Amino acid sequence: MSVRRLWTVALAVGLAACAFTPAGPHYADASRAERLQQLLPADIILLGEQHDAPDHQQVHRIVVETLASRKLLAALALEMASQGQSTAGLANDASEDAVRQALQWNNEGWPWSAYGPAVMAAVRAGVPVIGANLPQLQMRAAMARVELDSLLPGPALKAQQQNIRSGHCDMLPESQITPMTRVQIARDMAMAETLAKAVQTGKTVVLLAGGGHVDRKLGVPLHLAAGVKVKAVLIRSEVRADPTEDSSSFDAMWPAQAAPVTDYCAKFGAGRRSPT
Repeated sequence: MSVRRLWTVALAVGLAACAFTPAGPHYADASRAERLQQLLPADIILLGEQHDAPDHQQVHRIVVETLASRKLLAALALEMASQGQSTAGLANDASEDAVRQALQWNNEGWPWSAYGPAVMAAVRAGVPVIGANLPQLQMRAAMARVELDSLLPGPALKAQQQNIRSGHCDMLPESQITPMTRVQIARDMAMAETLAKAVQTGKTVVLLAGGGHVDRKLGVPLHLAAGVKVKAVLIRSEVRADPTEDSSSFDAMWPAQAAPVTDYCAKFGAGRRSPT
């Protein structure tokens, strides 16, 4: 397989994490602000979403606005932007165009209409919005970083590898599973590094990322120092009960409206059949 083709597949690894949407029992109805209050105080709150679920992005906005109004928001970190990108140099009244430029926003991959409200709420409150994801060129290099294989405990590594398989509809050659898993681990490490640098005493850093990235047993929390108080939240669209679900991977699970049904496996298969 060509390097270009392998890199194209690597970019899809984000969808493997994003597609993690387990079902489970319904939780007591409460306002989202009240649910947030139950997590505080926290140095870091990780909000794990499904990227194509509009109600999940509504949760983002509410969390950002609530913390900002209480002067508790230290920074808003994004999977949707790369490390090194930041709005820190912008004024509170900066235009949306200026914000997108500062973050080098990729609207094709991350629709601004979905994420813009939460981002702009932070900017208007004078809170920096920072990219947390691994830059694309480093993702390519991560595929060959053998040392990444030893950063997860054996069972967690196998689980992450299986997530890569299932997240790509079991269509990837087995030879790609290890490189793609390394990319996922490297991305989680980058997000953890970004968050650790943004922590402020008495305030909370919020990360917006796919659900798989905030999993305590597999993702970002594994790469944060033990002394950091982290709360991992899975925002999920509940459609049926699943008594086998392991809720210990998250500190809280917040229900949200379901996303439109989309056959991503059909799209992924069609893309793989397309000429390169």
